[in-house]
Amino acid sequence: MPRTGDLNISAISFDVDATLIDTDRVIMRSMQSVRDELILCVPGGRAQDLSVEQMWYIRDQVEKGFTGNLRDYDEIRKRSFIKMLDHVGHTGPDISTRLNEVYLKHRYEEIEPYGDVVPALNALGPHFKLGLLSNGNNYPEYFGLAERFDFAIFAQDIGIEKPDPRTFQIAARRAGCDLDQLLHVGDSLETDVEGAQAVGVRAVWLNREGKPNDSGIKPDYEIALLTELPALLGID
Repeated sequence: MPRTGDLNISAISFDVDATLIDTDRVIMRSMQSVRDELILCVPGGRAQDLSVEQMWYIRDQVEKGFTGNLRDYDEIRKRSFIKMLDHVGHTGPDISTRLNEVYLKHRYEEIEPYGDVVPALNALGPHFKLGLLSNGNNYPEYFGLAERFDFAIFAQDIGIEKPDPRTFQIAARRAGCDLDQLLHVGDSLETDVEGAQAVGVRAVWLNREGKPNDSGIKPDYEIALLTELPALLGID
């Protein structure tokens, strides 16, 4: 794979979810805690029969209602818990707020970066401006990296989501560089790679699980670990 050292890259933006943090793992564990609380609060077999996978399906169905709009993950989650209570036949006082509290407690106490994140940032930080460009709501202070980035852009704060080209344009402005001096790293071929390339930003596909790419989207670079980035960028 060719190195990017001669491409005049001055800044790197990172996606967050499934790039810097294992969001799905933490969410599923947090959902399990919600299920445990639901069984305590709602006696009966229907609550006990509700699996974490079914809870996640309900959550996904709620999110589909936000298609085409900027997704408000806090609102999606709250509506999901209300639907889960309805699913198990709960007719008593509304306990969705309590379920949300349980979820958030575990969600943010257990979240942490992948093992390759800090070593990669340590190597890249002295040479590039580093930033975040995310459609999610996991701010760096939630996973112990609040001071590691020069800029952080979240869809819910700017009112638009990747792959909207304006998100990458904002990232370049915040980094103080031209679009062709920005390198974007993310796990999604559609939102990260194709979105970045549409405005002339080079894109690295982080393919942690070695998934086949049959999308027709061709990333500029593909890596399996973030610790591959320094060598890719010409840093020994």
